[in-house]
Amino acid sequence: MFTGIITDIGTVVAVEMRGDMRARISCNYDMSGVDMGASIACDGICLTVVAKGMDWFDVDISAETLARTNIGASGWRVGQRINLERALRVGDELGGHIVSGHVDGVARVTAARAEGDSLRLSFEAPEGLARFIAPKGSVALNGTSLTVNEVEGNRFGVNLIPHTREVTNWGEVAEGDLVNLEIDTLARYVARLAEAG
Repeated sequence: MFTGIITDIGTVVAVEMRGDMRARISCNYDMSGVDMGASIACDGICLTVVAKGMDWFDVDISAETLARTNIGASGWRVGQRINLERALRVGDELGGHIVSGHVDGVARVTAARAEGDSLRLSFEAPEGLARFIAPKGSVALNGTSLTVNEVEGNRFGVNLIPHTREVTNWGEVAEGDLVNLEIDTLARYVARLAEAG
């Protein structure tokens, strides 16, 4: 489990296709404190550490993960910066919302415009996921816990304050980018209960 509060920005330093994709990610974490098999959210995708060094770790990315995320849609390229978050520990502050790291689909940035010091972003969500997104609800986009401002059909908007853009890879966002979308777990269960009647 994660909170959607990004704690580092990693850089993809190698990508290799095997049976699955393997990626090496450089980071600022003290890797001596990260166990083999630990979970790290990489742009919102819960991935398992399968090898590590002093300032890097390797992850394997399955075909299912490629099919559901922006890795499969646009690939990870060497030099790409990605949002990182280590798994939540008992007693940690829950500053965002409960995030599983199980990406539901890919949203597309449809607009980016300045609004005061903030950046207002608009997204288009996959039709099957749009019904789970509600104004003032939470979403995780590239692993970042964000509050939804407005929803219209399958489009929704969020604001990024300057701090968020400084401590994440959101400072590099552009119209047309594909981002990993995880809907709020609570919204999923409320919709399921409503369907059951």
